[in-house]
Amino acid sequence: MILRTRFPRRCAGRGGLSKAIIAIIAAVAAISGCVILVASVFIISRRRQMKKKQKKKKGWETSADGDSMISSVESLLHDFDEIRASTDDFSDANVLGRGGFGSVYKGRLENGKEIAVKRLSQGSSQGESEFKNEVLLMARLQHRNLLKIVGFAMRGDEKLLIYEFLQNSSLDHFIFDPEKRSLLDWKRRWKIIQGIARGLLYLHEDSRLRIIHRDLKASNVLLDSMMNPKIADFGLAKLFPSDQTEGNTEKIVGTRGYMPPEYVYLGMLSVKIDVFSFGVLVLEIVTGKRNGSSF
Repeated sequence: MILRTRFPRRCAGRGGLSKAIIAIIAAVAAISGCVILVASVFIISRRRQMKKKQKKKKGWETSADGDSMISSVESLLHDFDEIRASTDDFSDANVLGRGGFGSVYKGRLENGKEIAVKRLSQGSSQGESEFKNEVLLMARLQHRNLLKIVGFAMRGDEKLLIYEFLQNSSLDHFIFDPEKRSLLDWKRRWKIIQGIARGLLYLHEDSRLRIIHRDLKASNVLLDSMMNPKIADFGLAKLFPSDQTEGNTEKIVGTRGYMPPEYVYLGMLSVKIDVFSFGVLVLEIVTGKRNGSSF
């Protein structure tokens, strides 16, 4: 018996099927390429955003909730030219005061709001870290006996701090001036002392973070039109977590005569620094004599 083997016939139209497969593979490859391209662009863009965010945090963050702090800081940023124009290009006629940090100018915004502009000199003792510290702190602090910050502006090495304008300048202009001192009767002096104490209590106990001012003195207490005191200048302030009461530092900052000996000689940090300064300030308010003056 003869067996015959039948081989399957070649599929008709095999060339058409091959072309279809090639077309499908090409389409899949094209779609995959597009997906990879889009994903790559997204990843690169995301990394750039993260780098910018990290850069901002590196420059401004001082606590765990850095994102909210950065947002609050960004909202306070003003146009440098606008602020310069408000002071009539830092005219001498608008100077409110001068010091080692630079000069303070009176300004008026386009909406008519009066402001005080602290222009830090390049050789200022208040460096970049102190500048950032003051902006971050004052952006978060809200109390009637603390000076309110309006914003800040920067251009190159130029740094501006913008505050609410207070008509009566600083406390030292009254208590150490023989003529103006007469305007402060005992009732008014007591009111000023109480206001400063309330501001310190807020910093030490009632705010979310415990804050040591470290430079409380008459020139850093401003007076509004009703002679209400407002504590100012937080460039040297020290932040403590709410559950921490003391610490140590090797960097001693502040004004001689207003710092307690355990801080000056041992570097001990606590709210007692401000309590000591407050006691010296009370003596100055009562006597009308500068710290270190002979009686």
